[in-house]
Amino acid sequence: MFLEISKLGVHYAGSPKPAVDNVSFSLQAGEIGVLIGPSGCGKTTLLRAVAGLERAQTGCITLAKNLVSSPKVHIAPELRRIGMVFQDYALFPHLDVARNVGFGLAHLPAAQRSQRIEEVLALVGLPDAGKRLPHALSGGQQQRVALARALAPSPRLLLLDEPFSNLDVDLRERLAHEVRGILKAAGATALFVTHDQLEAFAIGDRIGVMHQGQLHQWDDAYALYHRPATRFVADFIGHGVFAQAHIEQRGDTMVVHTALGDLTDLQECPLPGAYAGGLCDVLLRADDIVHDDNAPVKAQILRKAFRGSEFLYTLRLATGETLMAHVPSHHDHALGEWIGIRAEVDHVVTFPRKTLAAPTKVDVSAQYRS
Repeated sequence: MFLEISKLGVHYAGSPKPAVDNVSFSLQAGEIGVLIGPSGCGKTTLLRAVAGLERAQTGCITLAKNLVSSPKVHIAPELRRIGMVFQDYALFPHLDVARNVGFGLAHLPAAQRSQRIEEVLALVGLPDAGKRLPHALSGGQQQRVALARALAPSPRLLLLDEPFSNLDVDLRERLAHEVRGILKAAGATALFVTHDQLEAFAIGDRIGVMHQGQLHQWDDAYALYHRPATRFVADFIGHGVFAQAHIEQRGDTMVVHTALGDLTDLQECPLPGAYAGGLCDVLLRADDIVHDDNAPVKAQILRKAFRGSEFLYTLRLATGETLMAHVPSHHDHALGEWIGIRAEVDHVVTFPRKTLAAPTKVDVSAQYRS
């Protein structure tokens, strides 16, 4: 592995809990990793520890097979050959783009420096911007210049801390795809911090979900969505609810009884013995719920959010349980209307039942949480 973090702990003086608590994950050369989680979860502290800006109280960080952080070893940031891209770009306003990009190349002869500046500006799609000042560029172009400056010295690892947070929502996802292409073209290994799920999905090969200093899961986007390792990951990623369920084994088949009806013909399902009496909570994503006027189960529309090609409906069953569903936008039903729904669940995700609590609504339009 190119970057390996093992049981890392970072504890700030005066804080009752570690900012980073026993975190382990790794990146192969050329991979892009993303850390995501709510504000204060420890993701930026972890990034700063990799950069050498925070010391490790426990565990270790290895970069290119070299130990750079542990309780006894701390290689200075400037000796780690790590590039950083910040959310405020940190461009020098009085220097043109070429001199901003070449700022870390003073050790090279002038001809080599100029050639490298041209290479990285072409890589980020700004080959003719060298003589322009930062204020004459758009936010997206400034971010590309910051990326070019970080890539220019050929760092072993690139760290990006919320690099798109100052941009509008539509530009964020598009730029995330573009930056991924740039990093892949450069063969760069990168670790990226964001609070935006769409950014994380667009740019990351591996995504880590953090909460209260701990890493709950380190996986690809598909696994995080369909096979969340913890209830927090299930709650944080995507739209859905936890509904009470009962797992029963019928011969070789598992049946999950829910207020929406029985879920059968399941590709994946835990054994009933995994939970006392087979009682559990099942995760029902918005895309697990299908609008079907002929379905026997009816639900009342409590809320609806227009998303262009679809609505996100919040629905209530006659039992009082709440569900969410993605419905094509030409199915424009009124609030309070009852519609037929059925479940199509390929990935059954269950957790121990939460007692003495109403069904938990999972509403992470918090992909825009700060």
